[in-house]
Amino acid sequence: MTAQDLIARLKDVTPSSIKTKPFVDGKFVDPASDATFETIYPGTGTKIADIAACGQVDVDRAVASARKAFESGVWSRMAPADRKRILTRFSELMLEHRDELAGLETLNVGKPITRSRNGDIPSAAGCIAWYADAIDKVYGEVAETGPDVTTMVVREPLGVVAAVVPWNYPLSMACWKLGPALATGNSVILKPAEQSPFTALRIAELALEAGLPPGVLNVVPGLGEAAGKALGLHMDVDCVTFTGSTEVGKMFLEYSGQSNAKHVSLELGGKSPQIVLNDCDDLDGAARAIAAGIFSNSGQVCNAGSRLVVESGIKDALLERVVAIATDLKAGDPLDESTQLGSIVSEKQFERVMSYIDIGKSEGASVVAGGKAARPESGGFFIEPTVFDNVGNGMRIAQEEIFGPVLSAITVADFDEAVTVANDTIYGLSAAIWTRDIRKAHRAARAIRAGVVWVNCFDRGSMSAPFGGFKQSGFGRDKSLHAMDKYTDWKSIWIAH
Repeated sequence: MTAQDLIARLKDVTPSSIKTKPFVDGKFVDPASDATFETIYPGTGTKIADIAACGQVDVDRAVASARKAFESGVWSRMAPADRKRILTRFSELMLEHRDELAGLETLNVGKPITRSRNGDIPSAAGCIAWYADAIDKVYGEVAETGPDVTTMVVREPLGVVAAVVPWNYPLSMACWKLGPALATGNSVILKPAEQSPFTALRIAELALEAGLPPGVLNVVPGLGEAAGKALGLHMDVDCVTFTGSTEVGKMFLEYSGQSNAKHVSLELGGKSPQIVLNDCDDLDGAARAIAAGIFSNSGQVCNAGSRLVVESGIKDALLERVVAIATDLKAGDPLDESTQLGSIVSEKQFERVMSYIDIGKSEGASVVAGGKAARPESGGFFIEPTVFDNVGNGMRIAQEEIFGPVLSAITVADFDEAVTVANDTIYGLSAAIWTRDIRKAHRAARAIRAGVVWVNCFDRGSMSAPFGGFKQSGFGRDKSLHAMDKYTDWKSIWIAH
């Protein structure tokens, strides 16, 4: 199947929807070099397009455009009500182009088209709308400093923000950054993952159509070691916000120290535990949430519940239910409306996940579901939902982020051991506990070192609640009003009477 055949299957997607050049100062521009990288549809392994691989010169142009726009005040000093109107229209345009954006997302990353259309795109547009609505509802302060002086504490935008986003939820993660950064008056340079540039480049046009001034949003596709590094080291970038691996996140901290000590916020890896205690009174509900927590998006989720930490008294009954769901969940063509489980994003990631399945076997864990490639005849990158039993928490499959549909079941004797195992990881992004004992629920929620803890549920979310991690899962928060803290600084103004 050719790229043209694939595009023809998608509603509202045409070859002109696929942008391949950087978007700088309100228009698509020729890159500084002829270097490109391929985008591959992971459902069949078909090449879709060659995208400009931006480098230092392209980044310099984007930063200069963003700086010029910021210093001019065309956005940074625009009245909040006007910024609100433009961002609201931006979110509306994303919804108007939902089918097109969903198709572009699925072509890039191989997630089911229904998930892109009904989940990711509305979620991304909703994020922009939420921050648009928040613009004129965030206030400064007046400090109590005595009768002879008035001291105002005001929030000011940082300036030029570089947003480096991942491929697993390309548009949603971009909007988690764009929403609060733009709402607070910054100019933004968006660097999408090389696997998923399509929606980032397309929404740049929609933002301009909505009324965002040229230069306020620039998009530079490229490889991490070139475009990403150039942004991290740039002396005129004031902030880098990054979602991705812990390894790369540490690089951005180094880049900050090597350059201008720019602000850095990081949302990194995870190895999230789902603790299920003997007193859980809804094993069917827990099993469904555990399966969804690791198999959704083919396990390519930073907060995937990849460790099942279960008390021995219910382990067999619970695992039987999880295995039944895993066995029934079949990978399918991502462009098919009935598909629930899509592909792995790339051949490289496919090989990584399969290598961890081999590692788990070699470490002595037992495969009780899946463990093999799926749909090999398609030419795409599919893996069966996989469940390991008899996993020790010291095994690599229990400690290292796999980023695929692989669940490790770890049996524990009691509540205290469960919490100890849950915390025995370098990560601290999220966790869950399933119990009907409210005292144990409260104890676990406070004892587990994670940025999000769910009780008798998993992966619940709202724009009103912050999301982010502890330990090597990063720092800083996406979502909620707290995300605005990442893109602003406080200024104290003393006015003598």
